Amino acid sequence: TYAKRVNTYAKGVKTYAKGVKTYAKGREQCDRLSICNKLCYAVGGAPYQITGCALGFFLQIYLLDVAQLDPFYASIILFVGRAWDAVTDPIIGFMVSRSPWTRFGRMLPWILFSTPLAVVSYFLIWYVPVIENGKVIWYLVFYCLFQTLQTCFHVPYSALTMFISEDQKERDSATAYRMTVEVLGTVIGTAVQGQIVGMANPPCIPLTNTDRFTHIYIYIYTHDKKTAYMIASGAICSIYVLCAVVLFFGVKEKKELMSFWQGIGLVMGHGPYVRLVMGFLFTSLAFMLLEGNFALFCCYTLGFRNDFQNILLVIMLAAMLTIPFWQWFLTKFGKKNAVYIGTSSVIPFMILVVCVKSNLIITYMVSFAAGVGVAAAFLLPWSMLPDVVDDFQVQNPDSRGHEAIFYSFYVFFTKFASGISLGISTLSLDFAGYMTRGCTQPENVDITLKVLVSAAPIGLILIGLVLFRSYPIDEERRQCNRKLLQEQRENEVDSETDSTELTNMV
Repeated sequence: TYAKRVNTYAKGVKTYAKGVKTYAKGREQCDRLSICNKLCYAVGGAPYQITGCALGFFLQIYLLDVAQLDPFYASIILFVGRAWDAVTDPIIGFMVSRSPWTRFGRMLPWILFSTPLAVVSYFLIWYVPVIENGKVIWYLVFYCLFQTLQTCFHVPYSALTMFISEDQKERDSATAYRMTVEVLGTVIGTAVQGQIVGMANPPCIPLTNTDRFTHIYIYIYTHDKKTAYMIASGAICSIYVLCAVVLFFGVKEKKELMSFWQGIGLVMGHGPYVRLVMGFLFTSLAFMLLEGNFALFCCYTLGFRNDFQNILLVIMLAAMLTIPFWQWFLTKFGKKNAVYIGTSSVIPFMILVVCVKSNLIITYMVSFAAGVGVAAAFLLPWSMLPDVVDDFQVQNPDSRGHEAIFYSFYVFFTKFASGISLGISTLSLDFAGYMTRGCTQPENVDITLKVLVSAAPIGLILIGLVLFRSYPIDEERRQCNRKLLQEQRENEVDSETDSTELTNMV
């Protein structure tokens, strides 16, 4: 009888072990994402990049030359809008973390319900109101409103990375899909906005200045130019809605317990996160300066007013085509090496574009090469943030559900820096004597634009790379964290099974 009991117990242990393995395999299979899931998830990143690219490249020149605002007021709109956008990120992150779980998840409803209002406010940004004295208030209100509604889309979407799978490789793969589609979104934003607007180039006519007996050449912006901006915004709004629908119905969100206030201190005190954010803060600020002023630089300093939209398109096409290369590179040589090589690769071309005499062919070649560095700047931050979250979970196994904090505060710092960069750059142009609708600009404006697209971004990139030297998560630590997290999950499986058996015994 005793031997039979021992055999029965041994069989039970084997059955238990098989059950644990089966459960673990089932959980692993559940964590795997199909190509369709990854594509649907990736499509959700396009609206942010499409609208962000259109606003980043064209809003400044639109406010100055089409809406005909004073550079000072344009700088106020750009700075306040971006600063407001930055402030709303942690607020929306808190509201997302406190929102109840639904059958669609916690993140996805925010994405769905913010979309209609976001596209309406975006469309109205590109409309020139009839009331002359109310233009500044009009653009300020709708710009801030759109940034708030887009935050309601982007913060949940960014945090969604941690809720589509627990497997690190699957998340990295999904991030690569996302970055490819996001760069494609920048191409679409540049192409749609640039090509439609570029077809309505205004004429340049001389006006006589009777005080100085000189001729001032200005552009006369007709109704066709204003209509072109509205048509482009309508096309972008349609793409925005389509991408949101694909994301909502193509991605399944996994339930996870979340909190907010309890985790802020832990998150902001996590060293790798602080160093990563500070490093990317400076490199992102560099590319934002380049993005915000490159259209003006092409139009006035290089003299390519009729070609600048094509030059921007070449940059974004190059970035889109080289995203798979950088994904392979960071997998082969590590993410820190990819940061150093990818980010610094754009520096020689920033120098070349301002040193070489204006030449359209050389400008296209430089733009393509610069796009390679832009691709690295797109991919690496969002590829490294999940590593920081994993490192945090390893060091704080009992503290979970803080993913929205990581992503919302990262976006907060980068957007706030973006607002400062746009405000300062527009004010710098005002001080340099920028002439609204001018066919040419004073020499001081040309010098200022060269600084804003070359010297200042290079300095910021170098500061960011120095800060990255202290970033502690290398490939060895990343792989170690992956193993430790896998062990934690297996221990959770064992504890859940033991609790179930104990309950059955009772």
